[in-house]
Amino acid sequence: MARSKSGIRTLAIDIGGTGLKAIVLDEVGTPLTERVRVETPRPATPSAVMEALRDLTKPLGAFDRISCGFPGVVVDGVTRSAPNLHVAWAGFRLEADLTRRLRKPARALNDAGVQGFGVIERRGVEMVLTLGTGMGCALYLDGRYVPNLELAHHPFKGKRTYEQYVGDAALESAGKKSWNRRVRKVLEQVMRTWNPRVVYVGGGNAKHLKGSLPDGVKLTDNIAGLLGGIALWRDA
Repeated sequence: MARSKSGIRTLAIDIGGTGLKAIVLDEVGTPLTERVRVETPRPATPSAVMEALRDLTKPLGAFDRISCGFPGVVVDGVTRSAPNLHVAWAGFRLEADLTRRLRKPARALNDAGVQGFGVIERRGVEMVLTLGTGMGCALYLDGRYVPNLELAHHPFKGKRTYEQYVGDAALESAGKKSWNRRVRKVLEQVMRTWNPRVVYVGGGNAKHLKGSLPDGVKLTDNIAGLLGGIALWRDA
């Protein structure tokens, strides 16, 4: 792939409960390398994940800055929680640690938020749901992101949260057919509650969705979780 005129290269990282992914983008978000992936280490402590990221990104070559999607709340570069990783992420200075380890400036955001930036049309109310180890959620108004909407941990059915109803454990225990019905119930509830113009559905388990989806729901490619990272530097 041809290098851009300005040569600004962004290392985009996606930290997931199952896998760690990375790619290098040019200044408009076009991939300059292939995507690389490894399994998320267990236990997924900050030190274990950060070491794995350093090894993962070595083959990708030079870059000038870093974007990172994280599966939890991120405020001012500090992670508040990571239910599908490890309790040690509470209060972890993610941006600062990435900068220290990889020697480039870093910006971090909730992973569903990053994924949305890779697909939204920036018109009206748009929503992103990611189906993976847990369930991610992001909301936008005319392209402006509402940060850290943790819908996954809100009660949905009985004592179960959204995440417990359609997360990876639910897919395994309920089976794909029942899980498909559950996802459609979640989509129906989300659309009645938030009234988005579009709901984009992504994440590693979105590939298990079969049949037609409700009007206004679009499946997205999982690589959007990396491509959307360029938006974190839009003001640079």
